[in-house]
Amino acid sequence: MTSVDAILSKAVDGQRITADEAVQLFDADLIKLGRAADAVTRRLHPENYRTFNIDRNINFTNVCAAVCDFCAFYRKATDEDAYLLPREELYKKIEETIALGGDQVLMQGGNHPKLTVEWFEDLFRDLRARYPRVNLHALSSSEIWHMHKVSKIPLREVLERLKAAGLGSLPGGGAEILVDRVRSAITQNKVMTEDWLEIHRIWHSMGMRSTATMMFGHIETLAERIEHLQRLRDLQDETGGFTAFICWTFQPGHTMAHMPEVGAHEYLRTQAIARLFLDNIPNIQSSWVTQGAKVGQLALLYGANDMGSLMIEENVVAAAGTVYHLTLEEIKRAIRELGYEPRQRNVFYQLIDEKAPTIAKPATSGRSLPVVSVT
Repeated sequence: MTSVDAILSKAVDGQRITADEAVQLFDADLIKLGRAADAVTRRLHPENYRTFNIDRNINFTNVCAAVCDFCAFYRKATDEDAYLLPREELYKKIEETIALGGDQVLMQGGNHPKLTVEWFEDLFRDLRARYPRVNLHALSSSEIWHMHKVSKIPLREVLERLKAAGLGSLPGGGAEILVDRVRSAITQNKVMTEDWLEIHRIWHSMGMRSTATMMFGHIETLAERIEHLQRLRDLQDETGGFTAFICWTFQPGHTMAHMPEVGAHEYLRTQAIARLFLDNIPNIQSSWVTQGAKVGQLALLYGANDMGSLMIEENVVAAAGTVYHLTLEEIKRAIRELGYEPRQRNVFYQLIDEKAPTIAKPATSGRSLPVVSVT
């Protein structure tokens, strides 16, 4: 068996590590693991900046035909607090986002039993006509899959029609753990692994981009976490369409309360391993929304090169009992304290502020993990 130090050195040198080697890294010293992940991040992102974006999560409905043990947000159509936002409220939310400097909305809801592809085509055409410079980063694979079932239309046709109507990019939502044993145990009436991957495969084949995610720390094994990452890496080898990977911990506040809460150490460890394993996905986002400001900042030293979104609005994680808020200045300060310049980007990781990029100097902050030998 290859030693942990040898595996870390292999990854830092730019060599691909195997799934079995990645599982071994769960036994690595956390600081040593962070140093290795940071070394890989600096190799991939030598610039003297780290990025963030400004967008808003708009959950246009909470009605969902799927039943997920981990979700405190969804409602049945007959529940008193079930909703479908009117267009006027969507307009207001998008205009507030634009006023705060945002260029994107992340629109997700649930597997609504009555919303067809035609309904979304009409919505997207309307929003694109009103807000042509706002990217619609919308619809989880679960929603796409459900729409294909409700409308009885092939997945490719659904995606082609949504693209033509104005869908700009796909979020990685609904992935949880891409292992059918796990999915079958905690969800019903929801997209399974191969269909989740196929939706992103088709979308990428159309020249479009998406993000990839993982929610961990519930019933999955460590090997299944790596199987999830392997599925993503294999698809990225095939298509090159993922712009970023984001992972976060399961929040047991109001669901599956018997599960022990996964702490910051496990979050940082898993993200660092993801950075070492996902050698073909260029960007890793910090998940300060679930971890809080300090751990979210520390994530920039454990493989992340991006602080994620200002997150003007967030409802799903909040429904599970976890609510963290950061202002734009707090996000920028978290980046500056590590010796980097904060830069605003869009979903495609293009810088959208006016400054010229520079090549990095080593971060001088005392909080930085030095890039040193991992042995």
